[in-house]
Amino acid sequence: MKHATLALIINHLKLKEKSFFVLDTHAGTGATDLGGIEAQKTGEFRDGIARILADPSPHEALIPYLTALGELGFTAATPTTYPGSPLIAHQLTRPQDRLCFCELHPADAETLRGHFHRDRRAKVHEIDGYSALKAMLPPKERRGLILIDPPFEQRSEFEQILQEIELSLSRFETGTFMVWYPIKDPSISGAFVDQLEQTGPAKTLRAELFITASDDPTRMSGCGLIIINPPYTLPDQLQSLFTWLATRLAQGPGARARVAWLKK
Repeated sequence: MKHATLALIINHLKLKEKSFFVLDTHAGTGATDLGGIEAQKTGEFRDGIARILADPSPHEALIPYLTALGELGFTAATPTTYPGSPLIAHQLTRPQDRLCFCELHPADAETLRGHFHRDRRAKVHEIDGYSALKAMLPPKERRGLILIDPPFEQRSEFEQILQEIELSLSRFETGTFMVWYPIKDPSISGAFVDQLEQTGPAKTLRAELFITASDDPTRMSGCGLIIINPPYTLPDQLQSLFTWLATRLAQGPGARARVAWLKK
């Protein structure tokens, strides 16, 4: 859902010839080895992207995303290394666009840097993603997408995101911001959404996808996106797409989609 939405937003930005900026604050290594020990242990891809690739009639809103995957060499016939947000964004952007990827872990940053070689459009910064928001905004292009996708290893992550959104919008009020978050304990993610609804900026969209219903706060039953300043076509696209995904990716009762404005 995150990467399909990323592709839709980038494609909308490309409707204008003028260049734009993409900032990924927590970029990781750029790709996931599906043959690796961890990926084989969890097997998440079998109930995720593998189901999508096996569908003979994918939703039309998935086409930009699936096309990018194919161009990066990831297909149903070769499902080995899954491209992450940095590679997908890089594949979809144009020569005049600029990309910055941030990763604090030195080894991961070095791996990420290797994907782009000497492409001057893309820069990898070994820096904390939240610090990058302060250092890199506003961009010179005055148009762009900011992806905030932290690891959520601490409960305080949601609170920090709320603070960073407010500060970032004061620097780049016209930018499109996309925040991914897990849905495990609804008292945590729900409080985050409630706070945004009460005190957050205008033009804030919530889009959530549940693959099952669960009372276990340690199990992820779904995930969500907060999108500030979304393209005008995006709410309807995501409502249709996420409803389709909920039926294809369901792992139990309660699979559903929820797309609604928090503030218009």
